[in-house]
This record gives sequence, C-alpha cells and structure tokens, in this order.
Amino acid sequence: MTIWPDLACCKMPEPIIRFNDVTKIYPGSPPVLDHLSFTVERGEFLTVIGRSGCGKTTMLKMINGLLLPDSGTVEVEGVNVSGTDLIALRRSIGYVIQNVGLFYHMTVGKNIAYVPSLSRAWDKPTRTRRVAELLDIVGLPRNFADRYPSELSGGQRQRVGIARALALEPAIMLMDEPFGAVDEITRRSLQDELCRLQQTLKVTIIFITHDIREALKLGHRVMVMDAGQVVQLDTPDRICSDPKDHFVRLLLGLD
Repeated sequence: MTIWPDLACCKMPEPIIRFNDVTKIYPGSPPVLDHLSFTVERGEFLTVIGRSGCGKTTMLKMINGLLLPDSGTVEVEGVNVSGTDLIALRRSIGYVIQNVGLFYHMTVGKNIAYVPSLSRAWDKPTRTRRVAELLDIVGLPRNFADRYPSELSGGQRQRVGIARALALEPAIMLMDEPFGAVDEITRRSLQDELCRLQQTLKVTIIFITHDIREALKLGHRVMVMDAGQVVQLDTPDRICSDPKDHFVRLLLGLD
C-alpha cells in the first residue's frame, strides 16, 4: 500500500483503473461479477487468481470494453469505459492471451507492427526501427522479424505476443494466462523477463493466472477472486502470512 506523508496538502493520484460496484449477469446463471469494486494504481503489477468460472476473464475484458457491465462502472484513466470510443481504447491497451493469437500468414515483424499499421501510426522506417527495438526488449534476435510464427517455439511466440502488445507503448497491459501453455522452464524464463520489462517500462499489468506460485512471484498485489467477488486483495507477503479465509488457505496449500 502506498503511504502519502501529508494528506492535507497532497492530492491522492487517481487510480489508472477503477471498478465501481460492477455486476455482470448472463440469463439463467448466477452473477459472473457480483458488485465487484477495486482499484489498480498506475505502474502496478496486479495478479489475479481464482477457480475457473469465478469471473477473472470477464473482469479483464471489461477493462478494454470487450464486455460492458450490466450495472456499476469501469473507469480507465478516469473515464467511464461504457461512454468512450471502444476501438481507440482497445488500441491503447496491450492484450496478451494464452494462445498468443498471432497471424500465421504474417512474419513476426508484421505481427508486431499490426496495430500501428492499422492506425497508420508508423511509416516504413519507423516500423523497421520499432520492430527491432521491441524484439530487443523481449529478448529475441532482430532477424526473427523475417520469420513466421510456425518457425518459433511456444515461448518465442509468447515473447512476440508481448512485443506486439507493447507496440504502441500502452500504459496498461492485460494478460490472460499468457504462460499457461508453455513448459515450466520456459515459463520461469518468461516470468523473469516480464518482471524485468515491468520494472523498466513501468507499465500497469493485470495478469490472470491459475498458478498461485506465479501470482505470488509476479504481483505487487494479488487479487483472489471467487464467485464474482474479491475474496482478498493484498501484497504477496500478507496473502501468505494472513490468508483471509479457508479458500485462500486452499490456494496456498495450507488446508
């Protein structure tokens, strides 16, 4: 938790993401999100964990407007997502999923430059330079720009997915189990690389995982979800030393 020295003279910075009493219900089912409220600070690495169906991915998709709440509000940079230009919002937020979603008929370079090319944000010299820089950032050789995704390993494709998400220098990156499909050794390497990137670029990351070890390793804070609600939101040390209930203890392997 950030502690501000003099609240009388210092204005608290606005959270970069805010969920205000958000509910999402599909017909015939219990609420996927049930009056969900929390905030994410700028530059924070928030990991999110919970059993399948608890609402993690629904929550994540509300940040970039892929889903909208039935009640309550989601704010990004102080703006209500429901009332903003959703296309522009999505292009300003990096999004990485487990199976990467690369275009296999395109080279790595064209995959990385895909969104800037859509918005014509990069001319050809800029595209060449930025692709090379992004490959450097994610730890891949520059000559990979001319390869196709089918020529890469699973871990290398995940790195390309991260590079593509960073292409427009987003303030926020959403990551939905991005390392779930790679082997354990590659996973640890990608975790270390992501920690380095976050510390270097100061990007805000919301990272969904089913692995409690991964959640505790990566997150500045860990949000435990169940049945569409926040069970506990705290630092890794506090989660481990003071689990709120039986469910959190189960995740930690204590019960």
